[in-house]
Amino acid sequence: MTPKKYPIEQTDPPRSPRETLPTMYDLPSENPESPGLPDEFHDLQPELLRLTFQPPNYPPGEIFVGTDMNLYYDVRHSNWYKRPDWFAVVGVPRLYDGTDLRLSYVIWQEGISPLVVVELISPGTENEDLGQTTRQPNRRQNGKFTNEF
Repeated sequence: MTPKKYPIEQTDPPRSPRETLPTMYDLPSENPESPGLPDEFHDLQPELLRLTFQPPNYPPGEIFVGTDMNLYYDVRHSNWYKRPDWFAVVGVPRLYDGTDLRLSYVIWQEGISPLVVVELISPGTENEDLGQTTRQPNRRQNGKFTNEF
């Protein structure tokens, strides 16, 4: 995807706004390391997945769906995690300990891995979304954990 140069000159008859106005992928972020903010579809797609994921052999209370939530997967490396855009686990209660919302999902505590994991591809993070770059484990630095990419 080649970024467009803005402003784009108008023609007669005028070009459509689709051709002349920038998208979030064309504009810089206030964080120079960030490729941009998620678009509205990034919020709608996980909601659509949640509403349509209805395995017939499980009651709704035994289906957990996570969106942009840390998924801890290796008991030997407790600081390693993935943060998929959406995932679903069947056979575990929707609520943690029957009362609380989950802040993360720890596979070795729950004993059940996700049945489905979805990563929505974004132009600015495509290599990472496709697993072509690796994230180093969190490192403790000045008493705080940091992620290294």
